[in-house]
Amino acid sequence: MSTDVRKAGFQAFDLMVLLPVLFLTGIGVAMVYSASSAIALNAYNNEYYFFTRQLVFAGLGITALFVCRFVPYRLYRYMTYLLLAGALILLGIVLVNGIGHEVKGAIRWIQVGPVRFQPVEFARFALIVFMGYSLTKKQDDIEVFAIGFMPHVIMLMMFSVLILLQPDYGSVVIFWGLAWIIMYAGRVRFFQLFFSALLFAAPAAAALIFTSEYRLKRVLSFLNPWDYPQDEGYQVIHSLMGFGSGGIWGKGFGQGYQKLFYLPDPHTDFIFSVIGEEGGLWWVLIVMALYLIILWRGLEIARARQDFFGALLALGITVSITLQAVINMGVNLSLLPTKGLSLPFISYGGSSLVINLALIGVLLNIRAARKK
Repeated sequence: MSTDVRKAGFQAFDLMVLLPVLFLTGIGVAMVYSASSAIALNAYNNEYYFFTRQLVFAGLGITALFVCRFVPYRLYRYMTYLLLAGALILLGIVLVNGIGHEVKGAIRWIQVGPVRFQPVEFARFALIVFMGYSLTKKQDDIEVFAIGFMPHVIMLMMFSVLILLQPDYGSVVIFWGLAWIIMYAGRVRFFQLFFSALLFAAPAAAALIFTSEYRLKRVLSFLNPWDYPQDEGYQVIHSLMGFGSGGIWGKGFGQGYQKLFYLPDPHTDFIFSVIGEEGGLWWVLIVMALYLIILWRGLEIARARQDFFGALLALGITVSITLQAVINMGVNLSLLPTKGLSLPFISYGGSSLVINLALIGVLLNIRAARKK
């Protein structure tokens, strides 16, 4: 292979995005094995049950990344309403008896044979594309409340209602935070965003909390988890015990204690705590640094685009991944109330891993596209 061909191959990918993502995915595959082997052996008599599936998901996700890298991102703007319709239909189908698959009281998955798919992951991409397309199209009248603000909030509310019915409160938080950031970058007037959040979003969130004893106890347990050591505070207490016992250097790969039927969901929502216990502070900092690199590079890609749709699409992809990572790590460290959100590229789960890797492929395509 000639030097020119090799150079062209490297130029096809932004390594400052690709390498951190692949590193996080590799960490995820390894940590899923460590965090889940005891659970898998107990439940399925196979310690590699979750590991082998995560390995397959990673392979599918990396394939999706490479495919999406070479699909022109401008194509998505012409597919906006098709993506929206598909996302809303899937979110509706998951609520149909006999189709939606229930896990721990939540109906968030569609089961087709051995394949289980979480529609909210696809809906997140559809929302990003819609926001980018609509805000770009309406730039001439973006400061008009009925044009620049209301249509996007109405669409956001449609998504939110369907997601709340699952229920999946963590994803609703991601959707609203993501939409507000994209609208702000899309030049929607700041006072419209600020006062709507103050007068509508905050009261709605308060109503959801105070009308449910379960959600209220989650908030109270966040303030002091040791007051609820056997129920709502249980997860956070054992998560913090994992970080504390890991110290600076960690106990070593596979040597964690909290994952042994003490910490619930150690291979999904609380895998960051397993990393803290087994890898110590330095691996926690490495993981955080990798997400920071993705955030920095994603924002640089968005800033460099002259095409406004491409800029908003890059911003949305970057924020959706890093915002979820921040919330997950915040929950694991008891800096935020407990929410059922996975850690991108690391937590066990096919839908999240494949979609997030595909989104990175889209981001790489935006980076490589000619400026127009």
